Amino acid sequence: MSAVPAMFNPISESNPIYRARRRKNRVLMGVSLAMLIYGLVWLVWILVTLLWESAGALSPTLFTLMTPPPGAKESGGLANPIWGSLLIVSSATAIGTPIGILAGTYLAEFGRGSWLASATRFLNDMLLSTPSIIIGLFIYTVYVAQVRHYSGWAGSFALALIVIPVVVRTTDDMLKLVPNSVREAAIALGCPKWKMVTMVCYRAARAGIMTGVLLAVARISGETAPLVFTALNNQFFSNNMNAPMANLPQVIFQFAMSPFEDWQRLAWGASALITAAVLLLNIVARYILSRSK
Repeated sequence: MSAVPAMFNPISESNPIYRARRRKNRVLMGVSLAMLIYGLVWLVWILVTLLWESAGALSPTLFTLMTPPPGAKESGGLANPIWGSLLIVSSATAIGTPIGILAGTYLAEFGRGSWLASATRFLNDMLLSTPSIIIGLFIYTVYVAQVRHYSGWAGSFALALIVIPVVVRTTDDMLKLVPNSVREAAIALGCPKWKMVTMVCYRAARAGIMTGVLLAVARISGETAPLVFTALNNQFFSNNMNAPMANLPQVIFQFAMSPFEDWQRLAWGASALITAAVLLLNIVARYILSRSK
């Protein structure tokens, strides 16, 4: 056989089509690399600024002292907002996670192909993209305005509405990844459908579902707008979820705009704590997901 002419060889340098595709590939790779560097520059700038500004506030007293009053000469800490954020976020996760898992289970296992499942997915996607301030206004209208006082429970209800769509989407997607052959094998052995879901499908998808829950917790940890209309703030240490409760996002919002340097320093410290918590949750979520693969 005769050799293929160079102009007809698809990977030959003399082929004009090949050269044009190489040029397009170099241009697109260059644009992609430039956008990557552009994004990383802003990310590194934000993190460096955060660490630099918060260095003076990161000390053991940050976790042991309460927030100081305006213009106080003694140093203060963030013990009460840290505890308040833990209570509110934990309550919101406890409320939203079971609802999200059960709703996602219905969509993936019991409502496949039904109009109700399709409508639920559409509404869940809308709730997933709803601005958090609208959720805060909703809880303010249906709960805070009715009981006539702010409370930690109101903040938990608002954050739970943010948790639910994230967990629903994750649970739905993870259960769909379970092979149908696994379900058929369990049913062939006489296993009821509810037991097949809880003992087989949940075990196969538990790493992905847990990852979704952690990502939902990471998202609500820094939400400020819903808490402005629901939990408000409290300068003192409190375990009463039925009263206004201190929280880190509200402290950052209030202290960062104050004229007091000690408050501004504490705002930077609170920002560093939330950033570290979100980073840790994302690392744990990725670790669990990588192990499941």
